[in-house]
Amino acid sequence: MAIILDGKETARKVREGLKTEVLELRKSGIVPRLAVIMVGDDNASKIYVRNKSKACDEVGIEFEEHLLSEKTTMKELLGLIDELNNDKKINGILLQSPIPSNLDINEAFRRISPEKDVDGFNPVNVGKLVLAQNTFISCTPFGIIKILEEYNIPIEGKNAVVIGRSNIVGKPMLQCLLNKNATVTICHSKTKNLKEITKKADILVSAIGRPKFVTKDMVKEGAVVIDVGINRNSEGKVCGDVDFETVKDIASSITPVPGGVGPMTVAMLMNNVVKATKQQN
Repeated sequence: MAIILDGKETARKVREGLKTEVLELRKSGIVPRLAVIMVGDDNASKIYVRNKSKACDEVGIEFEEHLLSEKTTMKELLGLIDELNNDKKINGILLQSPIPSNLDINEAFRRISPEKDVDGFNPVNVGKLVLAQNTFISCTPFGIIKILEEYNIPIEGKNAVVIGRSNIVGKPMLQCLLNKNATVTICHSKTKNLKEITKKADILVSAIGRPKFVTKDMVKEGAVVIDVGINRNSEGKVCGDVDFETVKDIASSITPVPGGVGPMTVAMLMNNVVKATKQQN
């Protein structure tokens, strides 16, 4: 029976540590401040933004929300980003995705100042991650590395397989694991013989957004399984990419959904805001 990797508890520890750091900053008159931009009316995004606001409250980070209508133009969005870049009181800027399809999210990410890019999506920060330099790391992969470290799971020399090649999780996850000296394979919709590849993984990360896609026969006995997926099953219940009930019998450790990677993503965002504040001061 697998050890359950408790993201909720790990995230709580991260936030406790950050609280102390923020108290110290506030004593010197420095108040960390995060600005979140949300364009349009996506329900899942509203929930994520609410969770981020709550976490800021708990840690002691000031939070401001910029809600833009879906009729917002690219010029207006970039204008707001420029304003926030130039505002000395703002330490971190986050653009909540998705944004309406008529807007170019990559252009927006490029416009966010690398020093305030607490989501790690500006190409400068992506490049620094590739070069293993000090940077802001995309929060979900960063959170996954933190969970592995919290549970003393070795990464060096291990075979790691990542399913999914998104810019938000898959690609930065590959870099994070590589920077920790794992041997990394990345799989995607065009991968042939997927099961043969996943069966060799000591660490298997699934981030494809397909409910219960990873089944027991795809997992090597004793593997560490990280489930990034947040999906709804046919009864409308939240579930991951991994068929948790069967896979937990063969894995050595596994993250649950909910309560695994999700809370860590928010905790690492808080971490990045505090880091940005310190670097700017």
